[in-house]
Amino acid sequence: MKNQSVPKGAQGKSRTYSSVFTLRIVNFTSHRKLLSTAAAALALSAVALPASATNWWNATPPQTIGSTVLDVRSFGASGNGSTDDTAAIQAAVDALPSSGGTIVVPDGTYMINATKGISLRSHTRLSLSSSTYLKAIPNSSDRYWVVKIWKADNVEIVGGHIIGERYQHRGTYGQWGYCVNVSGSSNVYLHNVSLSDSWGDGILVGGLGWGKDMVPSYKVTLNGVSATGNRRQGMSITPANQVYIVNSSFTSSKGNAPQAGVDIEPQTQGDVSQVRLENTTLSDNAGNGLEVHNRVNGVSLYKVTAENNKGFGVYTGDPTNITIQSSTLSQNWLFGVSISAYTSHVKIFDNTINYNGDAWFYAHGVSIFSKGWAPRDISIADTASYVTQYNNTVSPMK
Repeated sequence: MKNQSVPKGAQGKSRTYSSVFTLRIVNFTSHRKLLSTAAAALALSAVALPASATNWWNATPPQTIGSTVLDVRSFGASGNGSTDDTAAIQAAVDALPSSGGTIVVPDGTYMINATKGISLRSHTRLSLSSSTYLKAIPNSSDRYWVVKIWKADNVEIVGGHIIGERYQHRGTYGQWGYCVNVSGSSNVYLHNVSLSDSWGDGILVGGLGWGKDMVPSYKVTLNGVSATGNRRQGMSITPANQVYIVNSSFTSSKGNAPQAGVDIEPQTQGDVSQVRLENTTLSDNAGNGLEVHNRVNGVSLYKVTAENNKGFGVYTGDPTNITIQSSTLSQNWLFGVSISAYTSHVKIFDNTINYNGDAWFYAHGVSIFSKGWAPRDISIADTASYVTQYNNTVSPMK
């Protein structure tokens, strides 16, 4: 497959990887390196495994939030869907004591100037009701965020809906509009909230700054988060450690490549380690369900569903220590799993990975549930190493 450079990485810089829009339906065997389970186990024992084996994750992590409770209506927020409520909500946040507290945003549609955004502080909870909408005011900026969490710790966002302005955007350049931007922060907990229609991503979790001064994010949990209809992707992960995504969904990303459900791609800014996706859906994205790039160590998928993505269900290019377990990766337009480039130390087991490679079947009017004549579910590059797979259900062959 021909490689192509795409200036569309998680930080908007150029990266090169195999095109997700070209279906490989012949000569698959030349792209496979399957080690025996015994040999792979010996190899894995010789390297340091990520700390994920110690169960660092917690679906309901404890937060240290201040006791003060403030209602944004007391600071002039109207929630009428037309008034700019940015300053009023920010005034409520700023009025909290140094110990933090909870900002209550009642039912309503609160228009936010996302070129400024709402900046949350340490020990603060942003509490949105189920009928609360924070919606970005249309702008022409190539970069924005409705809510940002920068260099803060113990921050929580719960409930409601945070919405971008992709369909009303007044510019054509850029891809960095976020519903939520978490950078250089620790102990961050988002739950039961929807993130949609951003000019870029539903949420970015990553580092703040560059070089020796770069601060990665640490211990970020998403539980019950829905990111749908975002222009670039549902979620980007750049420099961070211990990111847990559970009971969530990342769907219908479309409009600006990579168009993935989740993209783990720190590039040259730093490293990513220990990411776990559990009981999470990655579906109907115009790109890959999940893509994982270099400078990433320790990604685990457990009970993940990746279906009907127009790229791969899961694509890896150069990370280490990848585990895909008890997951369903089916009906994707390319392979269910593509272990590419110099990816190393991979375990794929107890999964249903079937009826993938659907682009060819759709193009030729053939049922995607037909028996195949060549592998269509798992692709392992010759350059990948220490890959073991067992007890997976794959598509039936003729």
